[in-house]
Amino acid sequence: MVQIRAYREDDLDAIYRICLMTGASGQDASQLYKDPKIIGHVYAGPYGVLQPQSALVVEDEEGVGGYIIGARDTPAFEAELEEAWWPRLRDEYPDPVGKRYAELTWDERMQRHIHHPTRTPPEITQPYPAHLHIDLLPRFQGRGLGKILIDRWFDLMRSMGARGVHLGVGTANERGVRFYRAYGFKELDLGSGALIFALPL
Repeated sequence: MVQIRAYREDDLDAIYRICLMTGASGQDASQLYKDPKIIGHVYAGPYGVLQPQSALVVEDEEGVGGYIIGARDTPAFEAELEEAWWPRLRDEYPDPVGKRYAELTWDERMQRHIHHPTRTPPEITQPYPAHLHIDLLPRFQGRGLGKILIDRWFDLMRSMGARGVHLGVGTANERGVRFYRAYGFKELDLGSGALIFALPL
């Protein structure tokens, strides 16, 4: 049996693990990182700690194997990260200065993000203020659970007053790109080369 439920505090380790197991454009990234938690520090942990009310998980008899996480107000969340999340990690992980991006290891790319996080531009956040990340382990893929998760998360965001949502997708994540297009997300043409999808709520 599979259930979708609200995130709980004791799910934090699971979302870290899932983030690593899907961190290479939807594939297992555990061979890429020396520190198995560093990718989760960037893409999963802060949502479980700072935005638990905006998280849902998928669970079966083997445990939690998928999630949808995000924030209703992206600029406010980015400000909260700067105040309450990044400072501790900056003390733990050095900034890999003096290297070009192509020279960085996978761990160092996350370290650079910790010290120099990007801010989402207002041309995205004004019409589409919420954002999400969704990841499912292989046993949950291809079963329609991604659509169900997004449907439920959208209902949650609407109840919180969000009027639009966006997300970023790596170009190598072909399965994800197909999924978001099939769901109805529209690709924003920002001239940056990044794939940003958005949808009004």
